[in-house]
Amino acid sequence: MRRYGKHTDEDDIRTRPGRRGTRPRTHIRPKHEDAAEGMVLTVDRGRLTCLVDGRTVVAMKARELGRKAAVVGDRVALVGDLSGQKDTLARIVRIEERGSVLRRTADDDDPYERVVVANADQLAIVTALADPEPRPRLIDRCLVAAYDGGLEPLLVMTKSDLAPPDKLLELYGALDIPHVVTSRDELENGDAADRVREHLDGKITAFVGHSGVGKTTLVNALVPEDRRRLTGHVNVVTGRGRHTTTSALALPLTGAGGWVVDTPGIRSFGLAHIDPSRVIHAFPDLEPGTEGCPRACSHDEPDCALDAWVEEGHADPARLYSLRRLLATRERKEGD
Repeated sequence: MRRYGKHTDEDDIRTRPGRRGTRPRTHIRPKHEDAAEGMVLTVDRGRLTCLVDGRTVVAMKARELGRKAAVVGDRVALVGDLSGQKDTLARIVRIEERGSVLRRTADDDDPYERVVVANADQLAIVTALADPEPRPRLIDRCLVAAYDGGLEPLLVMTKSDLAPPDKLLELYGALDIPHVVTSRDELENGDAADRVREHLDGKITAFVGHSGVGKTTLVNALVPEDRRRLTGHVNVVTGRGRHTTTSALALPLTGAGGWVVDTPGIRSFGLAHIDPSRVIHAFPDLEPGTEGCPRACSHDEPDCALDAWVEEGHADPARLYSLRRLLATRERKEGD
């Protein structure tokens, strides 16, 4: 039986490498200073389609990014094969700082927030005036998410041939939100797209709305070159629409220099991640009046200084009512 001492000098002994290999580990990550800049257009099962120098490139996230995920609208740095040819794959090595973030949770008790779109300038909230009925609480939640994430809201009301927009316009009039009212005929002949396009020029606009309101039909009219989706229908029993968009997708707006981000139809819009104290920033006429508020004021309590601020004539009472309605939206269900 052959035995070896502790300090053998035999050169025929085979050593098994460790599980992690023999390369020394380092915490120094490459800078990738020569990486190309791109924009994420869509994400599908770990593969990200990005726009790089006018061509689409399929990429995957580099391991060094850890759990940090890229979403539609993100500005990213890529290395590897950037030709965009079939069966090629690039690598995203850096996600740039975001200018704005639209986030939501599954419900108000869900601690896990989902980033829907990054770096959008505006949020177009699409709602039908009938078939299905409008859901003001869902609109309120989308507005809170927009204000919190740094996006300007745009209210798009469809199917005005079935019901007038007066009630919704009265409800949101104090918020001074830009709005567009369209009918089904206008969606079909392109007039609706032309009027909505006036608000999109040079901006990245994310479109949200629950299923069946005509959101995807409107997006297809704005970007007719995109044919990947089929228009859904409203279920006559439940009053809810069938999902026609399964993943967020950024599409270039023809002739306007902007981008349209189509998002899946939403059933709910949780706000568990929202800090109510940030919503006041969307009310510059009311914000100075909070200087006299007690610490951690909810702006809906007896000692709130905003009541006196409004009574003194510094702001419209309807604006204070709208603020408090939005702040209270986390305590109410979307369908209330």
